[in-house]
Amino acid sequence: MRRWLYIFILLIIFVLFVLLYSLRFRPKEPAGTLPAPKAVENKLIIISPHWEGIRQEFTRAFQRWYREQAGVEVEVEWLDQGGTSDDLRYVKSEFSRRPEGIDIDLFFGGGKDIYLELGRLGLLLAYKIPDEVLEELPATFSGITLRDPQYRWYGAALSGFGVIYNKVILQENNLPVPEDWEDLADPLYFGWVGSGDPRSSGTARMMYEIILQAYGFEKGFDIITRMSGNVRSFTRSSSDVPKDVTLGEAAVGLAIDFYAWSEIERAGEEKIGYVLPRRLTVINPDSIGILRGAPHPEVAKDFLRFVLSEEAQRLWMLRKGTPGGPQEFELLRMPVLPAMYEKYKDQSSVKLNPFQWGEAFDYDSEKGARRYGILNDFLGAMVIDTHDELKAAWKAVIEAGAPEELVKELARAPLSEAELLHLAESTWSDQRVRNETIARWVQFALDKYARVKKHAQQS
Repeated sequence: MRRWLYIFILLIIFVLFVLLYSLRFRPKEPAGTLPAPKAVENKLIIISPHWEGIRQEFTRAFQRWYREQAGVEVEVEWLDQGGTSDDLRYVKSEFSRRPEGIDIDLFFGGGKDIYLELGRLGLLLAYKIPDEVLEELPATFSGITLRDPQYRWYGAALSGFGVIYNKVILQENNLPVPEDWEDLADPLYFGWVGSGDPRSSGTARMMYEIILQAYGFEKGFDIITRMSGNVRSFTRSSSDVPKDVTLGEAAVGLAIDFYAWSEIERAGEEKIGYVLPRRLTVINPDSIGILRGAPHPEVAKDFLRFVLSEEAQRLWMLRKGTPGGPQEFELLRMPVLPAMYEKYKDQSSVKLNPFQWGEAFDYDSEKGARRYGILNDFLGAMVIDTHDELKAAWKAVIEAGAPEELVKELARAPLSEAELLHLAESTWSDQRVRNETIARWVQFALDKYARVKKHAQQS
């Protein structure tokens, strides 16, 4: 037994000797070199109503930028609940259940008003971008704030809101070319107007808010009511409206600039036109902000800095295939950095320099944010969920010669602007109050349209 123990000890000594020898005489790495860094997978989760082209181009460019900056790869995951209003509703709902954070890093896109709402609720993380980047981004533009004074959100691109129209359809049906929002309320356009549903589309909601502010609440609601009576049908996505106009399913429609420009690019200027109503619309920032409790805050800050860099801003405006521009999708968006327009004017697919446009009115973003949710519910009750009844009443009024008293009754609202704002800021978060009020509005609208239709048919 003792003999086998000696043999076992000798084997252990031999193995140790071999290991020490291999470590002592292994080849040395050349002087001045370091082992290759181990690739660490970082991640970023973004909720956004942006379409697939923006997602793909920004993912591709950011991953390249991040690889060059950090030396590691990054995974980008995009979420969307169906549109800006749906995304905002989802984020607020999730934070009500998990106030510490909802496993989403950034909200990207969807205008500006929702960021005022998210900031008011304390759902955004403040982050000041480097001064050299901040200096390139104006604080305001045409009276509209482009970045939060508390650094909770930043404008990432600019968007205009107007009317797209099919020149061929207008000519064939002897319809005039629209110049402003009120034109879309003309009886001539009955059945020819396209619009998104503001409850799911932030673009559509923004344009209804613009109409209310540009004309004042009473006249604005009158225009919205008659225009909605002309609407063929409300689509869930605002991107469907320009397509319907190009196909001739609608003659005119509410459209954000880049969707309209995309259809003009595809179908040709001889077929499709687009107008931004002078002094009756705005060019608004499409923004970005880091959400409270972001699971990857440092990567989120990197992405925010990237979005505001010249490298990313080029993606918005350059033609597809241009060096430094988008590779697969032409985005047709207006950058938020003024210097880009002169620097890249010969390579740009964007025809408008918003910083030289000067045709906007004084839009109140704070008011838009304060009544964001309640306005969606109000419009839903008054002109969308009761759309069939509205169309029937409006048709009867038109056939009766559109007498002034019936048009006025058709567009009568159940409350004033001050009362709507008071509701928004007092009891609208109470679901019982909200549901009961919406039900009253729906009934008010149904009774009104039935009464107007009956009187029109009797006149």
